[in-house]
Amino acid sequence: MNTKSGPGAAPPTHSSGADIDDWRPEDPAFWETTGKRIAYRNLWISIPALLCGFAIWGMWGIITVQMLNLGFPFTQAELFTLTAIAGIAGATMRIPASFLIRLAGGRNTIFLTTAMLLAPAIGTGIVLQHKDWPLWAFQLMALWCGVGGGNFASSMSNISGFFPKRLQGTALGLNAGLGNFGVTTMQIVIPLVMTVSIFGALGGNPETLLKESGWIFGKIPAGTPTWIQNSGFAWALSLVPLSILCWFGMNNLKTISPATGNPLVAFSKITYLYTLAFVPSIFMLWLYLPAPTGLGVLNVWVAIPLDIILMLTVMKLAAFGPMKEGVTKQFEIFRNRHTWAMTILYIVTFGSFIGFSMALPLSMKVIFDVIHVPDANGVMTHTQPNPNGLPVLAYAWIGPFVGALTRPIGGWISDKIGGSIVTQWVSVVMVVVSVAAGYVMMKAYHSATPEDYFFTFLALFVLLFAATGVGNGSTFRTIGAIFDRQQAGPVLGWTSAVAAYGAFAAPVVIGEQIKLGTPEMAMYGFAAFYALCLLLNWWFYLRKNAYVKNP
Repeated sequence: MNTKSGPGAAPPTHSSGADIDDWRPEDPAFWETTGKRIAYRNLWISIPALLCGFAIWGMWGIITVQMLNLGFPFTQAELFTLTAIAGIAGATMRIPASFLIRLAGGRNTIFLTTAMLLAPAIGTGIVLQHKDWPLWAFQLMALWCGVGGGNFASSMSNISGFFPKRLQGTALGLNAGLGNFGVTTMQIVIPLVMTVSIFGALGGNPETLLKESGWIFGKIPAGTPTWIQNSGFAWALSLVPLSILCWFGMNNLKTISPATGNPLVAFSKITYLYTLAFVPSIFMLWLYLPAPTGLGVLNVWVAIPLDIILMLTVMKLAAFGPMKEGVTKQFEIFRNRHTWAMTILYIVTFGSFIGFSMALPLSMKVIFDVIHVPDANGVMTHTQPNPNGLPVLAYAWIGPFVGALTRPIGGWISDKIGGSIVTQWVSVVMVVVSVAAGYVMMKAYHSATPEDYFFTFLALFVLLFAATGVGNGSTFRTIGAIFDRQQAGPVLGWTSAVAAYGAFAAPVVIGEQIKLGTPEMAMYGFAAFYALCLLLNWWFYLRKNAYVKNP
């Protein structure tokens, strides 16, 4: 690929089609003459593919709001399970996805995992046309949408290998930050496409909106024909051309993925490991979810570590041949104490971002769009519609938009002054703002006019999302600075996998506390966790004799 000749030229990059055998981004001459062009081409293709992954993964947060507005026969608690199921499936799939790049190659992995999104997108569109279908059919589609969540780990691991350490914060911040716009894109696009018969007769018949809804430009009145199935079908319009672009425009780095085999062998590895990811997810959900779906014998804090342990065990036992050696080699990251420190710190940032993104739309609706009415003892026993309720979907996208926007900024600042000092300030902000948001949620829940508190609530969550975005960028920088090139990718994937369980925990915790009438307790609990992580970051990276000083 490198054709420059003469004194001072970088040695040529040996490649075969999409496979690159010689990759030296830390070599300035190589980077300027060859590496930069290839790296940025892969980055610019990676971003929209990741964006669609986030959109498919997170779309149940919006779909459930509209299911309420359309009169689907499910309770609020059952609808919260749909967002939680999508959340835990995506988090679980990130664990094997963390290792896919080394096992199957970047181009092979990003192409196939992007194309895979067509199945849950189309499947979701089909089930949403049948209000009378049982809850398990919708839960199955939410589970399948977890494929989109898993893609983040492989995408970040892939891009990490293309860039020199000095640009890790910026490159990974761009990939994650712009990719995370999938949450915002989904929250804007889905309410819009539901109002239009995009596919004509092929798209099915509309439902009639029973309650007023909203989107970015305002209210959608009751009685409006609504094609809720388009929230799934519409993504096919972007996934097909994106999959083609991934195949013809991306590369496999053989220096990182030396034994991928031919594309069919690589695809079989990806499909095999992704299929395995459903096993622990389904088993854990069966133990966690209440009847009639499951047994209801676990709480969320037992369910999450159990799911992680099961997934790692399945990977260890099920890997065979050369794949077993690759998995064993990647498991070496667990011997490094910094893997565990950065896992916890990444939960603060990305875990909060994706958790709030999943839980916020439905939470806004059940706190601000209804009035909670107390009995004679002051206990909130029932609700009534809020005549002054605001169109939730007109505002739900703002927080995730700001969070995604600030990710590259966090990475850029951290490249300048160090990642850990930025993480420290982010943690301080998140402690304070979480407490304030919890207090406002409490006041709104117990008010006869909850809309009075809505814009204060929204402003606090926008600030919280901004902090998570900056912190995402800073933790990317820290991981890139601490770990060598062989381990940085898997560590990024692993930390993102564990943090993604926020997409499961946040809807569950916030939903449970709303049901108990104490939504503020969820936010106070998050604040306490952020305070502990502030101390952890100081101990590992900022104190006088820190293990690594402000990486």
